[in-house]
Amino acid sequence: MKNFNKISITEEVRIELHDILKLTGAEISVNTLPAGTNVPFVHSHKQNEEIYAILDGAGMVEIDEEKIEIKKGDWLRISPNAKRQFFASPDKALKYVCIQVKANSLESYTMSDAIV
Repeated sequence: MKNFNKISITEEVRIELHDILKLTGAEISVNTLPAGTNVPFVHSHKQNEEIYAILDGAGMVEIDEEKIEIKKGDWLRISPNAKRQFFASPDKALKYVCIQVKANSLESYTMSDAIV
């Protein structure tokens, strides 16, 4: 068995990488909201915080009833219990990556986890 998995992303509206890459510590999805559309539901999580990287476009996210403008290059971290919903701008699609991980589970990172 190889120690890695590699895929190429297509232009689908939503791609969840958990099963495709056989992820064991995170859920990652690549998402595109067409111009003028939104995620059709408000949601929160029981345990997982979410990290969002805005890859292209612009729009708005509503977090706990606060409206926040977002654009290409922005990054967000949202606590598990926060209620959230994403909206693309009226004239441009919004493309983003969502990384979901269990809150407070990071025990080591970068050089503290590396074996050199």
